Amino acid sequence: MPTQHVLKLKQHLVEVSTPEKAQSAKRYFPYGINCIGANAADIKHIIKQFHLENATLSAEQALAITEALLKQAEYSEEVMLAYGLITKFVKKHYDDSLLDRFKFWLEHYANNWALVDDLCMKTLFQFLMARPHLIEQTQKWAYSDVSWCRRASNVAWVKFIHRKIGKTVYQLDKKLVFKNCDLLLEDKDEFVQKSVGWLLKVTAVHHQDDVLLYLEKNHQSMPRATIRYALEKVPKPTREQFMRDYR
Repeated sequence: MPTQHVLKLKQHLVEVSTPEKAQSAKRYFPYGINCIGANAADIKHIIKQFHLENATLSAEQALAITEALLKQAEYSEEVMLAYGLITKFVKKHYDDSLLDRFKFWLEHYANNWALVDDLCMKTLFQFLMARPHLIEQTQKWAYSDVSWCRRASNVAWVKFIHRKIGKTVYQLDKKLVFKNCDLLLEDKDEFVQKSVGWLLKVTAVHHQDDVLLYLEKNHQSMPRATIRYALEKVPKPTREQFMRDYR
């Protein structure tokens, strides 16, 4: 059954893809991307139609199709489509071990920043919303040999600095945020560096003084672009003064 569905999903992507959309997507990937020419709206529509046409599909069957599609994926959009197939199931189905599968996918199927961010901000986010006890466990991803997984260790947290979950508010331990930034501060991969800036930026919304102190202590080890990104949510006068003091 997975093979039949995979072939149909691949064909649906072909049908909605155009050279113009492929060319447009490539602008955001300086080191190249293998894309067929479908955009996010196309993928969302294909996923919606897939579930409408296969309403009796179980969560485990959807996961099997996802993994079959990942193994056969040639294009970036196919990977993104595969991730999205299980998003509707992750809150109420699967067990905690799915987190290990996410790590495997990041290390073996993600090959650009968009695939990392899409998995983290959509499917993984929904999974963790139902299992806040697992949020801190993604910190282990910072030790991965694969840069895309290291990036994910930061991106996975950007929605959990201060997040209402049910009737309570979850607040990620800021010490853990800075620990992860310490681990990745001098990472050679520019997309990991950008994820450090992103995580610090969202942390500054709730812990501005702590982030500024962290930047003061570590600015010499950080690319200027990472610092600018980290300061985006800081009031303009404070941001400009910091950049003057530590240029």
